[in-house]
Amino acid sequence: MLNIVHHPAQTPASRPDDSLPPLLIVHGLYGSARNWGVIARRLSENRDVFAVDQRNHGESPWFPTHSYPDMAADLAEVIARIGGPVDMVGHSMGGKAAMLLALTQGALIRRLVVADIAPIAYAHDQTQYITAMKAMDLTGIAARAEADRRLALTVPEAPLRAFFLQSLDLKAPGGPRWRLNLDVLEAEMPRIVGWPQTIDGQFDGPALFLTGSESRYVLPEHRPAIRSLFPAARFARIPGAGHWLHADKPREFEETLKVFLS
Repeated sequence: MLNIVHHPAQTPASRPDDSLPPLLIVHGLYGSARNWGVIARRLSENRDVFAVDQRNHGESPWFPTHSYPDMAADLAEVIARIGGPVDMVGHSMGGKAAMLLALTQGALIRRLVVADIAPIAYAHDQTQYITAMKAMDLTGIAARAEADRRLALTVPEAPLRAFFLQSLDLKAPGGPRWRLNLDVLEAEMPRIVGWPQTIDGQFDGPALFLTGSESRYVLPEHRPAIRSLFPAARFARIPGAGHWLHADKPREFEETLKVFLS
């Protein structure tokens, strides 16, 4: 079972008929539930919000595989545990896992938000960051500032370093370690950037494909593929945001979700 972080509703509905379903947040590659802490708390004003660590990430178990059928099955187990149907938000890799679950077990999801990813196979690769994390000398690191200095030798972008370092456990027994199964993620990278070739299902429920205006992950030419699987798809864009749109423009991201999900 995946590790789940629960943010209880701050003001629960007074009547069952007025209550909103739980919201389940699914992070992307190299992320974790903790990346979504502030947004999850702000979205829990009137509903329970759950964020998960996906397999091979965070506090969740490590497995020898990392395919989208694997991840969709993990999410189905989570929904069975917290009670469904749910509203679901998935970013990047998490968006693909959420899409596959919607296409194969659509009754588990009421409304779906896919953040900056399309149901296609991408040509790019993310293994350069695994190489950087593996190459980083973890010996004697006691402070995040020192970890940042060492990672800067191979990752010059400060926002990316800050993101990756949230998955570095400085207090692990035996010394600092990554909360990422880097070996499996590297081996499974073709599956992670890919997309299952044979999918027969459709998700007819409301689906919002939310992108950053500065991102190139979801392009106009991807819309036919999206609409073939998600006939009720809507599209929205957050100005000034890139692929990590929830980090670039968190308040705009939250407001868009609140409008669509309620």
